[in-house]
Amino acid sequence: MKNCWKKSLKMTKVDEILAQKSLHYEKIDRFVAFRMFEKYKEQIALKPIIHIVGTNGKGSTGRFLAQLLENLAFKVGHYTSPHILNFKERFYLNHNIVSDELLDLTHEKLADIFKEDLKKISYFEYATFLAAVLFRDCDFVIFEAGLGGEYDATSVFERRLSIFTKIGYDHMHILGNKLEQIARTKLKTMAKKALISNEQEKIVLDLAQKIAWLKGADLRLNKTFEDEDLNKEFEKYALNYALPQFLKHNLSLALNACLLLNSKEEVLKALKELKNLNLAGRCQKISENLFIDVGHNEMAALALREYFKGQKIILVYNSYLDKEIFKILQILKPIIDTIRIYKYFNEDRKPANELIFKIAQELNLRCEMFKGIDLKEKTLVFGSFILVEKFLKEYCDKR
Repeated sequence: MKNCWKKSLKMTKVDEILAQKSLHYEKIDRFVAFRMFEKYKEQIALKPIIHIVGTNGKGSTGRFLAQLLENLAFKVGHYTSPHILNFKERFYLNHNIVSDELLDLTHEKLADIFKEDLKKISYFEYATFLAAVLFRDCDFVIFEAGLGGEYDATSVFERRLSIFTKIGYDHMHILGNKLEQIARTKLKTMAKKALISNEQEKIVLDLAQKIAWLKGADLRLNKTFEDEDLNKEFEKYALNYALPQFLKHNLSLALNACLLLNSKEEVLKALKELKNLNLAGRCQKISENLFIDVGHNEMAALALREYFKGQKIILVYNSYLDKEIFKILQILKPIIDTIRIYKYFNEDRKPANELIFKIAQELNLRCEMFKGIDLKEKTLVFGSFILVEKFLKEYCDKR
């Protein structure tokens, strides 16, 4: 089936390295990436990056921006995370996901630079430095922060532009329980030139203005387009590609970022040539009644509730215990017909199977175990990257 991704059965050199790396943020030395960069920065020599930080919308904002810049004949590298089926999905170059062969070749270059120090860095740090070597000849390099911002591995690089997407509650066991705490660690990465989504809580915007003043940064607020031609083309694109409101907002953020880097005439040209978003799992329609979304927090739930407003869906769902499951399902309640819990095994983190049943009962929502897909029912697969990955593997294998 054309919408399914196939994972290579061949074990690459990169796969072998990843198998030895930790994925757990709690076990990672926050400063090792900074020490490694200081030691090897002359050999990495990456151009100043466009740094995308936030809670939701980082991936699609970055990919829209990459596609716009490519339409102006620039060589662009886009690093995003996590991936759905294959690690190489994190690396976008020359209009496409990179090949296994190119990634292995890049690994050899990185290994030659880091030598024994390669063992000291975590999974995400390894991926980040791999991206730096892979993209060092690009005109524009777009890096998406992994978690938070201040201590994230992507923050070691010099920044030409910071883009802040919507900031909300997520990873609270690491970033803190208060929105101001979460926002601060993200906003402290601000470059001298920055753009922030206007869809923020007042406390976030106030903090952003304060940090911009302290840093002497030129902070711009995302806004509607004053130019009539640009606004007309933007609305036309959103209509043609049936963009959900959250993707329309992320495109506007990418366009305003592009305007900070190029002339209005160039941006209009890039928009006229823009194709469909080349990024999987963002409210993606797999078949007539089947949608997948890798969102996993309250902000994502709000966006999906708006998209399916007035409809009833089957929610194929699961989550980890550290997520705000009650709040997420409470948000989605108006559009849920039935929750179907998709069970999967993860040796590192336990899914919340029984808790979801309990919460569904409290919210007076029908809930049952997932047994299969009925393509006549409108169905949304939502909850996490890992859930979408497990579901797609099963779904694609059966077809």
